[in-house]
Amino acid sequence: MSTTALSVAQTPTPTDAARRAEILAAPGFGVHFTDHMALIEWTPERGWYDGRVQAYGPLSIDPATAVLHYAQEIFEGMKAYGHDDGSTWLFRPDANAARFQRSARRLALPELPPDTFLEAIETLVRTDAAWVPHGGETSLYVRPFMFASEVFLGVRPARHVTFCVIASPAGAYFPGGVRPVSIWLSQDYTRAAPGGTGAAKCGGNYAASLLAQQEAAANGCDQVAFLDAVDRTWVEELGGMNLYFVHADGTVVTPELTGSILEGVTRDSVLTLLDDSGHKVEERRFGIDEWRSGVSSGDITEVFACGTAAVLTPVGRLAWPGGEVRCGDGISTGPVTAATRFALLEIQYGRRADRYGWMRRVRASSQ
Repeated sequence: MSTTALSVAQTPTPTDAARRAEILAAPGFGVHFTDHMALIEWTPERGWYDGRVQAYGPLSIDPATAVLHYAQEIFEGMKAYGHDDGSTWLFRPDANAARFQRSARRLALPELPPDTFLEAIETLVRTDAAWVPHGGETSLYVRPFMFASEVFLGVRPARHVTFCVIASPAGAYFPGGVRPVSIWLSQDYTRAAPGGTGAAKCGGNYAASLLAQQEAAANGCDQVAFLDAVDRTWVEELGGMNLYFVHADGTVVTPELTGSILEGVTRDSVLTLLDDSGHKVEERRFGIDEWRSGVSSGDITEVFACGTAAVLTPVGRLAWPGGEVRCGDGISTGPVTAATRFALLEIQYGRRADRYGWMRRVRASSQ
């Protein structure tokens, strides 16, 4: 299909302006949704077709729809940022488009052309521009996803697939200010395994992390850290965030991509910012004993996690059955974490020159 083939049908019942303003004043995260959504269909015979933006609403799903039985689906998470001049920008959407293709390949789904992916997102964001919040660390969270929509119970790749984009205004992840989180080390569960779907952004990976997340909460922790599935030695990632370890000599280490770790867009951006700020950055295998001993000895001075929703999150405490270690005082954000987080946000909100070409304008300030 053409990258300009999405039709736009405005909803006949848009959200009242006063109600929208009320929502934007305290949007939360993933609770409220904009007035429209984008949809594109696919079959082997027709390829991608029927691209449209229409009123947001329920999807009609037959009980035998393949995704409900075999979880053949993928998604992305990204944000649109309102700048002070009234313009709207996306952050590295080309990287999300490329990862979406990689995820599709792993889940035996058709690969959506990047231009079509971007056109669908930009058309939706422009259509619902009034929903882009301004001020603080607010943003419009954009969720593209693709699923097997064929009505069929045979175990094979679906021959009808639906691509959809929805959007949700998001408030600051830390409305009361950034605070270090506590991490529970999973002993019994793994997030992914060699040859599995760990490097793809699919719902099954997140479903697999939820029981361990419940265990973390039961032990007074905010998040869970997973080790590799083979040796149960190497640190991989949190339930939905990549990890970094700052050493006393300024070196920053992050677990290398092994095929079972998600290649985060924020992760890659942080690597660039750290390198440009003079830090030696290492992508390598990082053992759990190195985490524990490094924090205990003071060789590791900061630990942080990164992801689209929280940007950068300091880690103050790692706990496991019968023990724990605290990084620094356990309650403060370290200088490397704070400086890197600030630098990334300044670019995303247009307050610092984007010399990396990361930002893509969706809507001009004059509109």
